[in-house]
Amino acid sequence: MSGFLKKVYREFPRQFWTVVLVSFIDKVGGTLVFPFFALYVTRKFNVGMTQAGIVLGIISFSSFVGGIIGGALTDRLGRRKPILFGLVFSALSSLTLGFANNFEMLYPLAVLIGLLSDVGGPAHGAMIADILPERQRQDGFGILRVAGNIAWIIGPTIGGFVASRSFLAVFIMDAVVSCIVALLFYLLMPETRPQAGTEHHEASLLATFRNYHVALRDAPYLGFLSAGMLAGLVYIQMYNSLSVFLRNVHGVPPQRYGLLLSVSAVTVILFQFRMLRVMKGQPRFLLMAAGALFYMIGFGMFGFVSAYWLFAAAVVIITVGEMIFFPIGQALASSFAPAQMRGRYMAVYELTGKFPATFGPAAAGVIIDNFNPAWLWHIGAILCAVSAMGFYMLQIAIGGDARFSGSPTA
Repeated sequence: MSGFLKKVYREFPRQFWTVVLVSFIDKVGGTLVFPFFALYVTRKFNVGMTQAGIVLGIISFSSFVGGIIGGALTDRLGRRKPILFGLVFSALSSLTLGFANNFEMLYPLAVLIGLLSDVGGPAHGAMIADILPERQRQDGFGILRVAGNIAWIIGPTIGGFVASRSFLAVFIMDAVVSCIVALLFYLLMPETRPQAGTEHHEASLLATFRNYHVALRDAPYLGFLSAGMLAGLVYIQMYNSLSVFLRNVHGVPPQRYGLLLSVSAVTVILFQFRMLRVMKGQPRFLLMAAGALFYMIGFGMFGFVSAYWLFAAAVVIITVGEMIFFPIGQALASSFAPAQMRGRYMAVYELTGKFPATFGPAAAGVIIDNFNPAWLWHIGAILCAVSAMGFYMLQIAIGGDARFSGSPTA
């Protein structure tokens, strides 16, 4: 195993591993807080999950808007500045949330935090696309997934221990981690934006924002985003509605739900590298369709099974889909983008996560509260099947293009 890891390490440039390192540390800081945020809000301010969900939805929608701003700034100013700004503001926002004493303050804070903390989001994806050639990008994004899942094991474990004693301490720890990451990034990571033509440098910042129309008029790209959002609406349920469904319908306590999430993270850590090797050279849109079909099977199972071991089996099936969906999806998004517009394309790509995170939980709540809860998973399976069909149609339409073929020589 150590020989395999050394081989993987040598295959990628030092700058890539620097991005992986700082992203991993930043993710550990984020996962100190995120899994416990709803618990913090409901306990400290004595409100229900509806109010906490509204705050989370505001943050998600605002972060998408912030990502749109960040995408334009990434293409205009480079990658480093938006990332550093986002890290520093993330530290300030963590402290502000930790010291907030009035629930009504959370609404404007959620808007501000969403807008500014995620400004650097598109720059991360653009930086990976800058550093790695086309043939290495899906592997590179897969390695980032592995690092993120290791962080998901470390961060919540530490965060849960600290939160049981002081929620404020968790927010302070997150702020410290963000500052450490900002310092490491400033010292270790040079700018990676490709040199552009004179006409690009002379374009005004307003024109940079207006040029989003290029991505928004790219019909195949919009089809790709639409298929991704359908699957994303289902995938997001694993991190909110599933815990409520398992508790209310099957009596599964939160601790055992947490164990299911750990099963997912461990599966990614153990098998993501092998999956990347299996997927290398395969048609990417067909891989995305396969990922959506794994989602269909896994999430669909929740509507039919009742044994805990079958819930765990469903999570493993979903995670196989995740190991396909995320690295291939990010690689495809960067392949659609002209080099000078990578930041904006990656910002628009965040729709596949932000749209489901904004509307998915509320839509699931309507089904769970007013109908047979199992219908949530039946409908989810149908949406995943439609998503898979969308990716299959993209393969027929543009899969032969060298940018999307997945060929090792691309």
